Amino acid sequence: MGTLVVGWIAKPEGEAALERALAEARLRGSSLVVVSSHRGGSEYDQSAVDSAERELDGVRARLEEAGVEFTLRQLVRGLDPAEDLLAVAQEHDAELIVIGLRRRSPVGKLILGSNAQRILLDAPCPVLAVKA
Repeated sequence: MGTLVVGWIAKPEGEAALERALAEARLRGSSLVVVSSHRGGSEYDQSAVDSAERELDGVRARLEEAGVEFTLRQLVRGLDPAEDLLAVAQEHDAELIVIGLRRRSPVGKLILGSNAQRILLDAPCPVLAVKA
């Protein structure tokens, strides 16, 4: 059985990625590793931790209902989400990474960089990018 890695955030693009990853896992008979990555820092206080836990409880319930084998990984390591996703994909020898995309202005791409671009360029396996 292969493994799919999906980047999840509590936003429309994260939901789109999760739904597509579930469909792909069923189609391929693969397990899922759902990665929720947070940089941490002073903004990531107990309230943020509690909120992230509640959101992941909802994801866990959806995955259990879907009947696919899964692992949830909540990472708070000070890394960019792209770094976390790529590391988990390598760790699990992923056959596919699924990410959600959002539209960004050219200036936004220049100033903030692009996790999606980094994943697309550096992934050790194919990447499926879906729109919200």
